[in-house]
Amino acid sequence: MEAEENILGKEKIRKLIIKFSIPSIISLLVNSLYNIVDQIFIGWGVGYLGNGSTNVVFPLVITCLAFALMFGDGTSAFLSLKLGEKKEKEAEKGVASGIISAIIISIIVLIISLALLPQLLNIFGCTDALRGYALDYGYIIAIGLPFMIIGTTLNSIIRADGTPKFAMTSMVLGAILNIILDPVFIFIFHMGVKGAAIATILSQFLTFIMNILYIKRFKSIKLNKENFKFDLKMAYRIATLGISSFITQISFVFVMSVENNLLGKYGANSKFGAEIPITVLGIVMKINQILNSMIIGLAAGSQPILGYNYGAGQYDRVKKTLKIVLSTSLVISSIAFILFQTIPDKLILIFGSGDEKYMEFACLAFRTYLMLCIFNGIQIPSGIFFQAIGKSVKSAILSISRQVVLLIPAMLVLGQIFGLYGVLYSGPVADGLAFLIAITLLFFEIKNLGKKKITSQALIDDTSTDNILTRQTVITISREYGSGGRYIARLIADKLGIKFYDKDFIKLLAEETGFSEEYIEEHEQKRAAMENLENGTFNGLSSSDELFVKESELMQKIAQKESCVIVGRCADFILKDNKNVLKVFVYSNEEDKIERAIKFYGLNKEKAKKEIKRIDKQRSNHYKYYTGRDWKEYENYDLCINSDLMGVEKSAELICNVVTAKNLELVTNK
Repeated sequence: MEAEENILGKEKIRKLIIKFSIPSIISLLVNSLYNIVDQIFIGWGVGYLGNGSTNVVFPLVITCLAFALMFGDGTSAFLSLKLGEKKEKEAEKGVASGIISAIIISIIVLIISLALLPQLLNIFGCTDALRGYALDYGYIIAIGLPFMIIGTTLNSIIRADGTPKFAMTSMVLGAILNIILDPVFIFIFHMGVKGAAIATILSQFLTFIMNILYIKRFKSIKLNKENFKFDLKMAYRIATLGISSFITQISFVFVMSVENNLLGKYGANSKFGAEIPITVLGIVMKINQILNSMIIGLAAGSQPILGYNYGAGQYDRVKKTLKIVLSTSLVISSIAFILFQTIPDKLILIFGSGDEKYMEFACLAFRTYLMLCIFNGIQIPSGIFFQAIGKSVKSAILSISRQVVLLIPAMLVLGQIFGLYGVLYSGPVADGLAFLIAITLLFFEIKNLGKKKITSQALIDDTSTDNILTRQTVITISREYGSGGRYIARLIADKLGIKFYDKDFIKLLAEETGFSEEYIEEHEQKRAAMENLENGTFNGLSSSDELFVKESELMQKIAQKESCVIVGRCADFILKDNKNVLKVFVYSNEEDKIERAIKFYGLNKEKAKKEIKRIDKQRSNHYKYYTGRDWKEYENYDLCINSDLMGVEKSAELICNVVTAKNLELVTNK
């Protein structure tokens, strides 16, 4: 990792972007093409009604993909975190739980899809003319959904295991098989949409088999029968880690469902009819997804570069990386814009021919709905940029703004006013507003980059370390903001003559990671509620996750070599398997916390109340995310103490007495 960090901080930025972005772009493009290939052959072999039927089945496929990515990305994050903590056994249990969860959800989805497919198609906007094709296609696709869910889940885990090439190969080979089988079943066997569906599930089965066989070849862990026991708590933990990926995909399902229903409703009252708009706009969105895949892949490849250099305080490299990514993305989106505006008729013909009205609406849809697609070159990389530098709220805002907050309301309102054309107008309206939000947030972030200085609240270690303990021991202090817990920890270290880790821990961590002390102070022990709504990462651990892993490694090293007091940082959880650890939680009533915040941090009463609530919420979210446990749950600790009962000095003395009573004898001549 150290060598890679040096590369991220020193290697030429263009070379780094190429190295990290190309695999991401290829994977995303293959995934996008997977969804398009069927439509190309169906368009030529069946006609545009066949294509329309795949568009109304597509939300079902994306729903399954959402579950697959939730368990896949969630398990991947869990695996990476536990390997970083050197907890292979927990990693094995987590991976097994993720796989079992994917199997269970795939069976549930299969049963629901086969039993309720007609009703689901109605929700997704199916018309009477499309129904026969959609049922033929949908029932067969439903049979393959378990293969897709399990195969995709394993694909994410395989990447986290350190074999991204295998994961990409299994996906690419599946896509190639789909391309080969589609014309065979459609044109040779004349099976229409049924043939396309069979080709799809056979290709998914190939990827599924390859990934299943990989289970025995995991490099970082070894799975056995004992691991494969369903653990509901573990499954919930995995799902929580992958919830951002689920939300990203499921929002697309809502968009497609609303869009199909509105196109069917308003299209029926136009000269184009209901089926042409549903078919065409589905194709338009999938072609646009190819553009977005390239931009997302490029920006995702820049994540580790941006994250590392931002953390290291190398802001010139951050700005240069962002400049290259934005300029390249704008070139891609500009080329796409020119193609969409000048040759929309040629693009739609890739998916088969149609009558005059079909071609007219296709040109109208490309030129109107994607009128401002050029702005994707700014909006998409901006969201990933904020994710890379740990600005979770801004990243979440940009992630959900275009799809959920802007596009769906725009379709509903403009559709009501302008009918079918209003649905098309919603595209540029959402793109334009999302761009304005992105460029505003980006402008102020770049303007203030590196200017904000964090006022450290950590206490510097200047204890004597004149150890009076006969056995090595570690005391972990978790505390509410304003409870005096940090000062209590310092007093304990003074009384016992052992090392105190707060500010010094930050210094050591900065040396280990290459991150600046200011960055560590700003990002450690904090997790905003909206951070779980970010897009999933594409290149392993995020900067926040990397920071936690490095903290865990450093904490284990310290705990093995010396007696000490460690403040916060999930130390009670990280060291829970270590012997001679006393885990303490310090709390206080609100009035006393407010009084301390006013006295020691210079806050007024109202500001103190808000700050206490905010920081405790961040600490709780951080603890929950990385441990899967509740921060204030008494079972996590050996001792929970109200600092108001006796005051901080007496509280520290009480804890010292507990330490000595825990088979830790004082040296008699001290």
